[in-house]
Amino acid sequence: MNTRQEKMEAFGRLLDIMDDLREKCPWDQKQTFETLRHLTLEETYELSDALLNEDLQEIKKELGDVLLHLVFYAKIGSEKESFDIADVINSLNEKLIFRHPHIYGDTVAEDEEAVKQNWEKLKLKEGNKSILSGVPKGLPPIIKAYRIQDKVKGIGFEFDSADDAWAKVREELQEFHQETDKDRKEMELGDVFFSLINYARISGLNADTALEKTNSKFISRFQKMEELALSKNLNLADLNLMEMDQLWEESKLSEK
Repeated sequence: MNTRQEKMEAFGRLLDIMDDLREKCPWDQKQTFETLRHLTLEETYELSDALLNEDLQEIKKELGDVLLHLVFYAKIGSEKESFDIADVINSLNEKLIFRHPHIYGDTVAEDEEAVKQNWEKLKLKEGNKSILSGVPKGLPPIIKAYRIQDKVKGIGFEFDSADDAWAKVREELQEFHQETDKDRKEMELGDVFFSLINYARISGLNADTALEKTNSKFISRFQKMEELALSKNLNLADLNLMEMDQLWEESKLSEK
């Protein structure tokens, strides 16, 4: 592994390269906060894929891409004479110190839960008007639900156990099945999802990660189905559900 000095030199080199790109590259010169935004989201999702696959080399690559974007935003900020990368890092350092009084102060936090509760209380002291004010509006719904639940947990608004959370899932499912109005049924479906995500979270599971793994598994199995159909000179679109299900079962067996 690299020494601290080597790490600092590598970061300094990145800043020098960013200066060069912004000065000399026609594409980099044109970029703004707005034009980079969707690219940053894309890079973040690519990092997410690498993390789910536990591909260390890919994680390293995607971390670099995300870091480039962070440095790029700081460079644009400095050009606007608003902030630079040192301001970003110093602000982060001060926030981390303030929110970890059990490390840098006299507060005692004996476990993870105490740390999280202190964190949310300190955020309110910083001027946040709501525990939920830090939840980005643009988060995907499953992740947003998880973050909402995790944040209110920080002040004790939480079921006592996973069993209690599951009872809520069953209650919401019943209300969903009993509802006949389409609009209200949609609302009840949202309640089912929210309560199921909550149950998963309390059980130590991440619903978004679980669903993404299922998505990947389905894609893999369906593409195997397509390969099997091609090998048998079959067209999936011409098959009935029972015939496709047979191919599906074959594709599952190929995973073992």
